[in-house]
Amino acid sequence: MAEFSQKQRKQHGSEGLGSVVDFLLANARLVLGVGGAAVLGIATLAVKRLIDRATSPRDEDDTKGDSWKELSLLRATSHQQPQPPPAALSQPISLVSPSPSAPVEPTPAHSQTTQTPQLSSLAPLCLTFQEKLLAFERSHVIIPEAHVALVKQLAGDIALELQAYLRSKFPELPFGALVPGGPLYDGLQAGVAERVRLLVPLELEPDLWSLIPGMDTVAREPRCWAVRRTQLEFHPRGRSPWDRFLVGGYLSSRVLLELLRKALAASVNWPAIGSLLGCLIRPNVASEELLLEVQHERLEFTLAVLMVVPGASTDDRLLLAWPLEGLAANLWLQDLYPVEAACLRALDDKDAGTRRRLLLLLCGVCHGHPALVRLGWSHLTQVVLHLGEEEVAWTEEALGDRFLQALEFLVGSLEQASLPCHFNPSVNLLGSFREEEIDDIGYVLYSGLQVPENLL
Repeated sequence: MAEFSQKQRKQHGSEGLGSVVDFLLANARLVLGVGGAAVLGIATLAVKRLIDRATSPRDEDDTKGDSWKELSLLRATSHQQPQPPPAALSQPISLVSPSPSAPVEPTPAHSQTTQTPQLSSLAPLCLTFQEKLLAFERSHVIIPEAHVALVKQLAGDIALELQAYLRSKFPELPFGALVPGGPLYDGLQAGVAERVRLLVPLELEPDLWSLIPGMDTVAREPRCWAVRRTQLEFHPRGRSPWDRFLVGGYLSSRVLLELLRKALAASVNWPAIGSLLGCLIRPNVASEELLLEVQHERLEFTLAVLMVVPGASTDDRLLLAWPLEGLAANLWLQDLYPVEAACLRALDDKDAGTRRRLLLLLCGVCHGHPALVRLGWSHLTQVVLHLGEEEVAWTEEALGDRFLQALEFLVGSLEQASLPCHFNPSVNLLGSFREEEIDDIGYVLYSGLQVPENLL
């Protein structure tokens, strides 16, 4: 009975609070206009949610997930319905003249000289968001050239050692030359030299293999491809060294991944290679990807070993052996990095723009925040590509505006739980995100839109 009466009091209290909120908003619209009422509504809604969170048994994640979406809707409404300021507020403010009855005393000369240095000393502290963004770029985005050179040297040496091992361990398998690369090599890595791609190409016979789009398979995956064995009636199974990795007539990426995973974890003498190169190399056995953790006395980075199937001679498509699940487990994932990097470079070269700098800033911000680290390089690149073709200024002076525009685009995409691929709109790059992850990221980004300096 006591519990029932307590619930009744909470219900009456929430109803009373709701009526007070409605009364405040109704009168605020008369006095402040729609824009002012929206600002007051955001503040009032935040206070109301604090009270509801204390009195309601709802889950905390659900409350946070709803709040950033509702606040985003209020913010969009205030932008769509701008109202002119009241006439009284738009008039210039005149200084109060001294009373004629009060004599004006002359100001001493030494007091004027002592006030001027105080005003000039406070001026540099009032930085604009653009200035703070450029300062963040200098301190958290730009990688020292010495670190870049050291990472490239270590990655190249490891590639040579791994290539020698593959040729001695699997002499019957025609692996191509191992090539390190990735964002670090193209000037698209932010903050630290964290990840390097090491491509291990498979040299397939062109007349024995063909590429089938993933949408034409039972998996119906728009970003995947199948590598099918052909000409079996003229070149039976066994003519190609890669036939031992066939599953149902298709070259299986999963079987090849398992082969190379076991070799990297158990067969390669990484302590000896590391001592020769002056670093410590450890395979990451906990990851589904083929990762090598490299530790040097000056830095650390991850080397991602990627087996790839190149496209035809006239096609720059790359297919990655990637840990996929379900019906797509034996398919190959199309690598978007080459076309993404080339498209960004072409757009910036066209108008001397700052799209790549914007990408680095977004990467630096997301990498340094625990809730935003789920947004990877490819997600942020797609955001910049979606904005990159708009007819807006891409000069350095507009970098702050483009940064905020990218945040707004991300918030809108998270609200819809959809980020279409720039090159294939049927691919949703947020399709693998859980609802809780989307709510966490959306809440942080929307809060950052209100005070963007907090993200830096």
